Parts: sequence; structure tokens; C-alpha cells
Amino acid sequence: MKGCTASIKVSVMSPADIVKVRLQCQTQLYQRSDLTARPKYNGPVHCLLTIAREEGVLGLYKGAGALALRDGPSFATYFLVYNTVCDRLSLDKNAQPEWKVVMFAGGFAGMCAWSVGTPMDVIKSRLQTDGVGKRHYRGFFHCITESIRTEGTAVLFKGLMLNCVRAFPVNMAVFAMYELIIRFLRPKS
Repeated sequence: MKGCTASIKVSVMSPADIVKVRLQCQTQLYQRSDLTARPKYNGPVHCLLTIAREEGVLGLYKGAGALALRDGPSFATYFLVYNTVCDRLSLDKNAQPEWKVVMFAGGFAGMCAWSVGTPMDVIKSRLQTDGVGKRHYRGFFHCITESIRTEGTAVLFKGLMLNCVRAFPVNMAVFAMYELIIRFLRPKS
């Protein structure tokens, strides 16, 4: 059942993710026939339709394998770290964790998740933008080997520091909200 859920998630998220990455990385102007230059994509819907028209529907799934390999281990790390830190830092194991524990555990879990997920995020983004200008990679494994060969293994961790700086406050708030909702929904004894 979990494999089915992951497949559904990737099938929905991959087109949205490639549109996001293409719009973020759009730096070249597209030359129209009337000699005016403008961005190739005019927004998310236009980007989605342009990719489907130019690259086929499968073009919307470029990098989907790397997306799945990023999210699976990343989410597993996320929840494992959160639960472990809450358990270790809670004085009363039978009570809900204190807010400072929840916020620290959430922020730390987000940082750990991105530490695991960043290498596949780099590969995913490279595959998603490949072919917009010149095509560099023949596929998933070629992207990994070529990236490491030309830039070293550090390439797999590009953006990790920024991901971690962003992840701490974001996931601190996510888990604080999660615990707030759990506490609100849990029946009072």
C-alpha cells in the first residue's frame, strides 16, 4: 500500500516540481518571430503545457525517479529523527513533549531530512532542466556520474547549507502546528 501511495505522490508531484524548477531556472529569453524577446514560459500553466507539447507527457516526469529517491529516504529520516529526539528529550515518556522539545526536534528533523535528500534533489533538478538549452545527460546514472566526474562529490551537496538554514524554522513551525492539532483532536481524559 505504501508503494502505491508513493507512486501516486510522485505522479502528481513530478509535473508540479518540474514546472517549479523550470520557472526558477528560466534565464534565457525566447526569440519570437516578430523579433521581440520574452521569457519562454509565461507562468505555471503555460510552462506545463509547453513541456507537454515540446517533450511529450513523459517530459513532465523528467527526474521523477530522483524525486522518489529524494522523498522516500528524506521523509523516513524526517519522522524518525523527530520521534527519536522527542523521546530522548522528554522527561515524562508518557506525556506529550514540551513545546521547546517539539520545536527543536522539528527543526533538527528538517535539517537531517535535507541532509539525506539534497544529493537526489541536485540530480532531480539537473535532469529537469536538461534539454532546455543543450542536452547534457543521457539519463539518471549518467547525470550522477557526469556530475561527480566534472565537479567532484561536493556537487551532490550544493545548496545543503541553505536547505538546512531554511529547514530549521520551517519544520519547527510544521511540527509545532502538528502537535497543536494532535492535542486539539485528542480526547481529553
